[in-house]
Amino acid sequence: MQYTSLGRTGLQVSRLCLGTMNFGPQTSKEDSFAVMDRALEHRINFFDTADVYGWSKGEGITEKIIGDWFAQGGNRRERVVIATKLYGDMGKDELDSWPNTNRVTALHIRRACEGSLARLKTDYIDVYQMHHIFRDAPWDEIWEAFHVLKTQGKVLYFGSSNFAGWHIAQANESAAKRNMLGLVSEQSKYSLLQREIEMEVGPAAEAYGVGVIPWSPLAGGILGGVIKTQEGQRRLNDQSKITIEKHRYALTQWEELCEKMGEKPADVALAWTLSKSFVTAPIIGPRTIEQLDGSLRALEIKITEEVNTHIDGIFPGFKTSPEHYAW
Repeated sequence: MQYTSLGRTGLQVSRLCLGTMNFGPQTSKEDSFAVMDRALEHRINFFDTADVYGWSKGEGITEKIIGDWFAQGGNRRERVVIATKLYGDMGKDELDSWPNTNRVTALHIRRACEGSLARLKTDYIDVYQMHHIFRDAPWDEIWEAFHVLKTQGKVLYFGSSNFAGWHIAQANESAAKRNMLGLVSEQSKYSLLQREIEMEVGPAAEAYGVGVIPWSPLAGGILGGVIKTQEGQRRLNDQSKITIEKHRYALTQWEELCEKMGEKPADVALAWTLSKSFVTAPIIGPRTIEQLDGSLRALEIKITEEVNTHIDGIFPGFKTSPEHYAW
């Protein structure tokens, strides 16, 4: 396994981040345990989750599965850098969902953190991330609440998800005024089919020493070889099928390139993501051990300048702003 620093910190994380969103809804508790155990065998030490994962409102099913896995002992918790997120409504039903059971306010930050700690069966969170920007709360309120969690030893680092470049700048400038480290990571949707973060999020992250953790690096499986394998298409939802038809020509070229390279499209897509200077670790979301095992091939693939040029011809990227849209 390869490791790198998370942003500008000294925290070492694996170049692949184990995403756990499938744990519960698509992967049983027993199979989830097996996937996490295999991840440790591969020395993957970076796991990502969120309080809302499990998609049974307010229950935090995925965090509970991870917590039960930690509770087995065997130094599982000690070997894992666990990242979780807050923002979504954690009220269990309409009667329990009140105005302050979601978003990023001082009150919800306190409650959400306590809830995640209990479900994860741990006394601290390595990386606590805002799942989305919340424009109504001033940064002073957010950083004051986060400072309390850090002082209490409940959170070590803070990150963001789905932020714009401007939000990263705002957050870190505000944190600096309070002599706080600020954001150290940003989770953004990034793949060959969605490269917009190359304009501002990537450059902002590099400028502030924020490690980018791409989610959906295979574009929901579309980049995994769906044109030539009907099996891949059967698992896709209607929106994904629409996307395939929209990009059918490019996807066909993509799969032909990967075939010439002698590599699986999913592996090349991950390797391409890893080749970007602002990327720390793409999130992989295996449903099975076999999928997890297969993803490690991406660490061995080198994206040459020639291959990168070919890829850019198939899936054009973005220049940094303002050069992308101005002289």
